[in-house]
Amino acid sequence: MTPITEVEGRRIALSNLDKVLYPASGFTKGEVLHYYAVAAGSLLSHLYNRPVSFLRFPDGPDGQRFFAKNVPPGTPSWVRTAEVPRRHGSRTGGPLRQVLVQDMASLMWSANLVTEYHTPQWQTDRPGVADRLVLDLDPGPPATVVECCRVALWLRERLAADALRAYAKTSGSKGLHLLVPLEPTPSEKVSAYAKELAVEAERELAGLALHRMTRSLRPGKVFVDHSQNAAAKTTATPYTLRARPEPTVSAPVTWDEVESCTAPSELSFLAGDMGARLARHGDLLAPLLNPNRAGRLP
Repeated sequence: MTPITEVEGRRIALSNLDKVLYPASGFTKGEVLHYYAVAAGSLLSHLYNRPVSFLRFPDGPDGQRFFAKNVPPGTPSWVRTAEVPRRHGSRTGGPLRQVLVQDMASLMWSANLVTEYHTPQWQTDRPGVADRLVLDLDPGPPATVVECCRVALWLRERLAADALRAYAKTSGSKGLHLLVPLEPTPSEKVSAYAKELAVEAERELAGLALHRMTRSLRPGKVFVDHSQNAAAKTTATPYTLRARPEPTVSAPVTWDEVESCTAPSELSFLAGDMGARLARHGDLLAPLLNPNRAGRLP
């Protein structure tokens, strides 16, 4: 029998709570839901007013995965949705309708689908007008997050030269994401600036940074992926779980942690680590939500 719980006055069916989703650690679906409840205060602030794309993995990271932008079948009528112009949601066809995860009830309903949360760099009421810039630092083995940290520190200084403040989080996979709060700026302009930064990083950090995705060039280097600034692209939302062998989290980190990183394990955080980190640091990415911290592209 599927248990029914009440969240903020909404009745939500929670299914298969004992199902092991992360076999490497025995982490269950019930623990996934518990993690999202623990992280809700910070996670919801980064999901708020952004159309959500879901990466669903109902049978765990090794099972089938579904990446969905459209509202999932069976979505309760009380879950808020928004129409997104197709040019900002994908390349063809008419407008999309996507879910907005605005409150604890819709977070628990969507988490029960077993999901990673992915969001664009713009908000629903201004499609294609970004309020943040993102750079995804992706290491090509044998490079690791340690090399990503070296590139991140260079990019932080380069952004600071343009009076822009960067904040870091782990990807929850192998790399790092840098995020910069911006005054509302057309995504095309942000994309162009981000590409310039990536090209400059490759020139200044020869042998370490790369601005092209070309597979043959990747080994031992850090790909500075600027493409996620395009209006139709999304990035793993801060605090989302990832579909990895362990329940890793896309976790905000301090610049001290980036500067001192000497091994990948130092910047890998699991669901069970996040309660203590939030208690110690609060939301390290809260400045992204503060209009007074927003910078202007040169």
